[in-house]
Amino acid sequence: MFARAGPSATCYTIWDPGLKTAVRLAPGAGVMRSKTGSKEIRTSQKMELWSALSLASTSPKLDLNRVVDFNIKGDDVIVFLHIQKTGGTTFGRHLVRNIQLERPCECHAGQKKCTCFRPGKKETWLFSRFSTGWSCGLHADWTELTSCVPSRMDSGEVPENLPSRNYYYITILRDPVSRYLSEWRHVQRGATWKASLHVCDGRSPTLSELPSCYSGDDWSGCSLQEFMDCPYNLANNRQTRMLADLSLVGCYNVSAMSEEERWAVLLESAKRNLRGMAFFGLTEYQRKTQYLFERTFNLEFIAPFTQLNGTRASSVEVPSETQHRILQLNRWDVELYEYARDLFLQRFQVARQQERRQARQRRQQERRRLRGRFTTKQGTQLKPTETPRQPDRHSVVTEEQHRGKADGDNVESEMLLPDWWDLDENSTMEDYMDNVEQW
Repeated sequence: MFARAGPSATCYTIWDPGLKTAVRLAPGAGVMRSKTGSKEIRTSQKMELWSALSLASTSPKLDLNRVVDFNIKGDDVIVFLHIQKTGGTTFGRHLVRNIQLERPCECHAGQKKCTCFRPGKKETWLFSRFSTGWSCGLHADWTELTSCVPSRMDSGEVPENLPSRNYYYITILRDPVSRYLSEWRHVQRGATWKASLHVCDGRSPTLSELPSCYSGDDWSGCSLQEFMDCPYNLANNRQTRMLADLSLVGCYNVSAMSEEERWAVLLESAKRNLRGMAFFGLTEYQRKTQYLFERTFNLEFIAPFTQLNGTRASSVEVPSETQHRILQLNRWDVELYEYARDLFLQRFQVARQQERRQARQRRQQERRRLRGRFTTKQGTQLKPTETPRQPDRHSVVTEEQHRGKADGDNVESEMLLPDWWDLDENSTMEDYMDNVEQW
């Protein structure tokens, strides 16, 4: 359970499901008292978790080298958290149809799901829409998946033989305005996602906790203005809500704390969960998304990802004042996406730097190997009466230059990436962003 700094600089607000109330506490307190003052509960563990949350949210250099030891032949599972209208359907198909595997997923025409078994086992390594279906509910969020997936995966196991699994959560994010417009167009065509369960703390929300924006079977034909005017529209800040731990704010009980406090807690939780995931990609950077997934899981895709710039959302002409309104409605998603993009590009840059250093080290090793073979061959060809030919001045200088360069490479390879921008490719921030946009 995590806390979030409230309006006062000396106390925090946190929702406690046991007390069914929002609780305020002072930093470092071992005991906290509810607003009613009727109960006390220990909070040392909660404050430790809050410290971890704050650290993860404010230290962007802690976890940039993201590589996991994914054992597809063991018990490890990749769990895909599919947020609506982020390009998750396309990415989900890549997972089941486009990865080079010892035992590829079996996909048959006319069937919505593929069979993705491990080599030598009849057990799936992938928990996603196109492998296991919506087993935890339609577009299940982080709160639902983390409480549901383990029980689903172990449902067929004997209790005393339950495997110790590693669950690697992954997701895709998208620019908030584009995603919001895309969802509106989808709803306008008749989509409802009424089958979503929204389970939190063991139950779905009541109708009073989560009212509907429409009275009929669907909301087809709704205008953008109507879509924006509904205060209960789950499209607003959807990415933040679906990546956060909703139990921190009383699930869908919005009376637990002020709206500002509620969303501040959800944003910090979403950042922490996103950072803790094994991998996340961005719709706007398809090739970088492919590259980082392959490097993270040591898996390779068969065909490269394609950057599609033309979508239904991009074809919508929206006045500037309407765009401003959408940004206001999705202010928390905007902040989350900016955080995600910064982290994503830093991870990509670090991965590319490490890849270049590894290639440089391999070249150095090869040069040393060839130099050793050449020296050995020269030594065996000399006659007893001959003396080795002294290298001319140019040769000495060249050799010293090469030695100095090799030493410099070794020093650089031991450094902990002092600068995120590789000066060989990007001498300025503007050059870096130009290179980014070319992907």
